[in-house]
Amino acid sequence: MSEYSERDVQREVTDLEGKSATAARLFDIRRIIGGLFVIYGVIVMIAGFTASDAAIEKAEGVNINLWTGLGMLLLGLFFLAWLKLRPTVPPPVDAPSEDGRTDERPSG
Repeated sequence: MSEYSERDVQREVTDLEGKSATAARLFDIRRIIGGLFVIYGVIVMIAGFTASDAAIEKAEGVNINLWTGLGMLLLGLFFLAWLKLRPTVPPPVDAPSEDGRTDERPSG
């Protein structure tokens, strides 16, 4: 049976906290939504640039693909900027007390 030193345990906890923070940033819903809106916005804008006169007349003279694509692109960029300006911070881990239990405080 191997004994773990306090340093080994602390190193392992630090590694796991780092992995948890990385996973929280990677799977942030703002990244997914923003990325999809940017991609779809670019695709719809390209469709708007290549729209025929008949398609524009069908939409009562408005190039709806161009404007919708621009709106989607701006919304996607908003989500990505929001992610950059306010990154996800994982909740702090309660430090164990001297008897080995975590300090659990009632919420509210």
